[in-house]
Amino acid sequence: MLKKYTDWYRSIDEESLLVLKHPEMAAQVQGRVRRYVAMKLVKLTPIERQQLHDFLLKYRGAGFYIAAFKLMLLFSAIGVALHLLLPVKFDLLKALAFSNGLGFALAWGVVGVWFNYRSSVRNKLKKLLLVISTCAAGVATGVLLAGLSDTGSMGMAFERLLRVGGIALQVAVVIYMVPLAIVTSWRNRQYEALTRQLHQDAERDRLARELSESQLRLLRAQIEPHFLFNTLGAVQQLAEQGAQGAGKAAALTADLIAFLRASLAEMRSEQVPLQSEFDMAAAYLRVMQARMGSRLRYALDLPPEFAHAMIPSMILLTLVENAIKHGIEPSLRGGEISLSALRVDGILRLRVQDTGMGLPSGGADSAQGGGLGLENVRSRLLLSDPSASLSLRDGEEGGVIAEILLPIKIETSLKEPAA
Repeated sequence: MLKKYTDWYRSIDEESLLVLKHPEMAAQVQGRVRRYVAMKLVKLTPIERQQLHDFLLKYRGAGFYIAAFKLMLLFSAIGVALHLLLPVKFDLLKALAFSNGLGFALAWGVVGVWFNYRSSVRNKLKKLLLVISTCAAGVATGVLLAGLSDTGSMGMAFERLLRVGGIALQVAVVIYMVPLAIVTSWRNRQYEALTRQLHQDAERDRLARELSESQLRLLRAQIEPHFLFNTLGAVQQLAEQGAQGAGKAAALTADLIAFLRASLAEMRSEQVPLQSEFDMAAAYLRVMQARMGSRLRYALDLPPEFAHAMIPSMILLTLVENAIKHGIEPSLRGGEISLSALRVDGILRLRVQDTGMGLPSGGADSAQGGGLGLENVRSRLLLSDPSASLSLRDGEEGGVIAEILLPIKIETSLKEPAA
């Protein structure tokens, strides 16, 4: 018998948790009463459902019985105190029955409004009449039974009801209704504050995303015009050299086309595979090398295991362009740029290192602002993952090391199928 009850209770518990997590499952619940309860759960707001789900998850199984036993001990202690204070009116058995009955009724009511406060606020009058009528019915029944047991006369019972019932009803309303009203009002204020906070967070995220996209569009607009004009100017100069420069001009044009094709593809995506980002950076560096000649050298190191790691688009290109513009081009001897990817304690480390001019006076701290490009990289990294970061520091042999740390996100659907 006990096992049957335990299995029944467990099935109710699991069913409630399932419906709270997946409201669409309520229509599939079997049994009229259980389906009615499931539909009531569905009517809760998403926040109420999540709160009730967490509560049931915490007090499922033995946790429920332990909590009920602790409440019974508390209410019984109150009943003993009531008996000691009013021994004439309450013998020990009546005091225990009264305190436990009222206590569990109050606890059940508090739990009801704790997770259904929005309905209580919307239907104040209906809830008030329901509680008052229930209290009145309970008091009337108790007083009538007590009157019959004491006198055996229905007239005396009604007389006692009129004399004692009003006071008892007022006490019951004060003890029961006031706490429930306070709890309902408090929980509803919590709900409204949480809802406002969620709306504000969502609006802030939306504005941050729009700002990031605007910054990215502005950054692309800044990179592309001067890059295109300078590259086309280099193509023109090579073409003017006749047959000797025609081959170089054709190669430079091919690299430029490859870069533009890759950049246009990445413009349409917020997240791209790391391989695509490296390919675009390589195309950009080939174009820049054709323009700068031996003053620019570069090396790329991308292990195959990271080829499909997803990162925000254009961030590596921004760092590479920044390294050339502020590090390599101002240096008379030029320099080398190296790109690498490495896993460090489950974190993807992307490094862009140059041997150019180095950080301005003040070191890494003065470069934390870094202009629009670096600020854009930082903001887009944070939108991608709050734990991601970008840091700049002086290289051991001159130049600058720009390092990105972010959790590895590998898009498995993009991986090559196993042979």
